[in-house]
Amino acid sequence: MPQNGASVQAARSSLIGSSFGMLTLQCTKKLLDRIKPTIGLAQPSTSRLGNWHATVLFWKPQLVLLVNDRTLLPVLVPLAPASTLGLRFPIALKNVLVAIGLPIEFIQSEIPGMDEISFAKTSNRSVLGVMKEFIYLAEGYRDHQGLTDPLALALKLSETPCGPLYKGPVFPSKAVRELASGGVIH
Repeated sequence: MPQNGASVQAARSSLIGSSFGMLTLQCTKKLLDRIKPTIGLAQPSTSRLGNWHATVLFWKPQLVLLVNDRTLLPVLVPLAPASTLGLRFPIALKNVLVAIGLPIEFIQSEIPGMDEISFAKTSNRSVLGVMKEFIYLAEGYRDHQGLTDPLALALKLSETPCGPLYKGPVFPSKAVRELASGGVIH
């Protein structure tokens, strides 16, 4: 994994190509205090997945839990270096989408939609509730099963049934597969 911002940007550019897209990360106050970005209003995403909510996990090492607003798909990314979180998130998301087994065409269409990332305050209490449950479960997986790899934890959490999805696919991994196959997730 690249260590400095320039090499992360170069790695990310090779993944996303030259397309331009927009994504908003809606962050908890704890995370905003750590990364200190310019905070704006949540803007609609240009990707099919839409916007994401994020919070920090004060573990050793510290991680960021990002949860998709539409599918509730979780992604975990190391917090350090905090200034490059926006650059590293699309790379971590690509790794999760590949591991779930989504078509490469869907992945290649989503990642360019995250070319520009803006930051806003959290706004969806339902997603925040799911994030709290994911944190509780992730701590259990870490403490009792020794699961510490961010990708492995994200995949395990993506198989968790989520109340907001009960009228549809129920599991975040299934919801993102449905979205990738042309389905509609609300």
